[in-house]
Amino acid sequence: MTDILVLGLVSAAIYAVAASGLVVTYTTSGIFNFAHGAVAMVSAFVYWQLSSPDAWGLPVPLALVLTLLVFAPGLGWLIDVVLMRRLHDAAPITRLVVPIGLLVALIQGATVIWPPDTVQASLPYFFEGSTVEVAGVVIRYHQLIVFATAIVVAVALRLLLYRSRTGTAMRAVVDNRGLAALNGASPDRISSLSWALGCTLAGIAGVLIAPILALDQNQLTLLVINAYAAAMVGRLRSLPLTALGALILGIAREAVNSYQDDLPSWISVDTVPALMLFAVLILVPQDKASVFGEPKDPARVPDPSWRTVLLSSAALVAAAAVLPELISAKALTSVGYGLALGIVALSLIPLTGYAGQISLAPLAFAGIGAGVMATWGSDGNPAVLLLVVAVCAVVGALVSLPALRLKGLYLALLTFAFALFCEKAIFPEIDGFTQGVAPIDRLHLGGISFEGDRANLILMAVTFSLLGMVVTALRKGPMGRRLQAMKDSPAACATLGLDLTFLKVQVFALSAAIAGIGGVLYGGWRGQVGTEQFALLQGALPGLPLVLLTVVGGIAAVAGALFGGVVLAVSPLIGEYYPALQDLMTLLPGLAGIGLANNPNGAIAQTVEGLKKARRRAEVGSHAPATTFQRAMDLLLPAPRPLSPEQLVTSGATTATDLAVLDGELGLDWGRCRVDPRDA
Repeated sequence: MTDILVLGLVSAAIYAVAASGLVVTYTTSGIFNFAHGAVAMVSAFVYWQLSSPDAWGLPVPLALVLTLLVFAPGLGWLIDVVLMRRLHDAAPITRLVVPIGLLVALIQGATVIWPPDTVQASLPYFFEGSTVEVAGVVIRYHQLIVFATAIVVAVALRLLLYRSRTGTAMRAVVDNRGLAALNGASPDRISSLSWALGCTLAGIAGVLIAPILALDQNQLTLLVINAYAAAMVGRLRSLPLTALGALILGIAREAVNSYQDDLPSWISVDTVPALMLFAVLILVPQDKASVFGEPKDPARVPDPSWRTVLLSSAALVAAAAVLPELISAKALTSVGYGLALGIVALSLIPLTGYAGQISLAPLAFAGIGAGVMATWGSDGNPAVLLLVVAVCAVVGALVSLPALRLKGLYLALLTFAFALFCEKAIFPEIDGFTQGVAPIDRLHLGGISFEGDRANLILMAVTFSLLGMVVTALRKGPMGRRLQAMKDSPAACATLGLDLTFLKVQVFALSAAIAGIGGVLYGGWRGQVGTEQFALLQGALPGLPLVLLTVVGGIAAVAGALFGGVVLAVSPLIGEYYPALQDLMTLLPGLAGIGLANNPNGAIAQTVEGLKKARRRAEVGSHAPATTFQRAMDLLLPAPRPLSPEQLVTSGATTATDLAVLDGELGLDWGRCRVDPRDA
């Protein structure tokens, strides 16, 4: 027991340092830094590059100074200036996806700079070989340094945030940037300082934890990600509670490691952080926000007409029929992966695009569907597909139950924990998944076989088209209007009597079922699958990049799902055909997610808007006199400004809330009312 406590304290110290950095950045910016673990990983690699005899071989003290006092804070300052300052008024989905894009970009960038197959990096312990005995447990000097560092960091942060004018300004900026500026604070300077400090703490955690395991881009990032659970114990606000969470996590991991043989297989060192994060999110109250306190979502993508939907579906099926004759076998394989992943991404459209329920686990549900098919559908029996839909829908509904009271960041973290748990506990229990050889036969319908690549590609195109029509019909129907109303104002929907509980369960179940179908078709196209195909961060097709690219394509558009799946599957092939672009294709998902800060509506919405502008310009050209008069009036009068539903009522939040709901429920466009400048 003593060794569990001692070693648990050391692990807790590392988690406390890492989680403290998360608390600092969130407390002062209101943005959860999903890239915190990646910053720690990159800092560890930079320290290795500077200090290792196999690299530049600088003295260790100099390497530490350059890493922790120059590189890490400089990276934090750069992240704030280039990205985070643009997100203060961004929609919740954008504020989540951009840091996730940074996470993916840093992991992929580190893989490009330090290729795992050519760079065998490792860091020695500080004071290698020196140990001391504490309570009968032999402890390295390095572990004592870790523990001492955690204490120093905790005391220093407490003094900075609560005993200094700078700390007061840091906490004030996140509550009200304008008011803080009126009181003499510089929001931009404070924001940069906060991100520099947060990334420095991440760098410290990375350098301290790297000697404990080999320098691996994914594993090192995931190990720091474990600190998410500790940070959530403190609700991303309280440093003492965060330290308590780190202590619980560290001791729990060591205890599970010591008694693993006596525990169920789903409780392991790898699953403890996910289970703790899941439990904390359910038990700890989330921050309360006012009805109108959060930034509004990006502009809605216009509903496509049924004519457009049918023509697009026919074009997709026709392309699937023709492409096998026009492209190579390798390219055809990538296109097939893209279609299957597009179906998985389609599951996000009703859940996140329509209902505003953020999920980071589409590939987890796809993996469950593939696992069911691999277990009971070895002969390609289409009847098993009904079982897949039922199982995935039930699992999705079960996941939705604890998520009913969560939204935004908390819901995203809950689905993140679920995806990690599936990867570490559920998938290894499926025969062949760990080795990546679980067989999945291609479907056959009666006397129609889809064994051939062309037939199977057509099947996937038809499936995507049919599911796309279902999603489109959902959006145009009463349920779609209720989902949009729930997204705009859940409190107002509840006030007006809408049953949000059943509505959330429905959309989660539908999303999981669609993802399960995509997993079956992906497995059938590939022939055999495993955990690697459905992992969250690592593996052949990690889940976070799929979410990123779907949001980049347009999370509220069916075409955005196809964009996300195809780009994720085809970009590596482009890198193979054009070696000069290989590194760029590796970085593409992360860079695309980062670029969402400049285009929060997605590529599809931007394309639609561009086409509308082109049509308006064409119409202007055919009515030149009227246009000239209009331009003259535009010069004389200021442009009318759009008003939100809340601004239509000068007092009474309830009335404004009702207007916001009616806007979504009835399909009206009250949020774009125009006011004559002379009446303003």
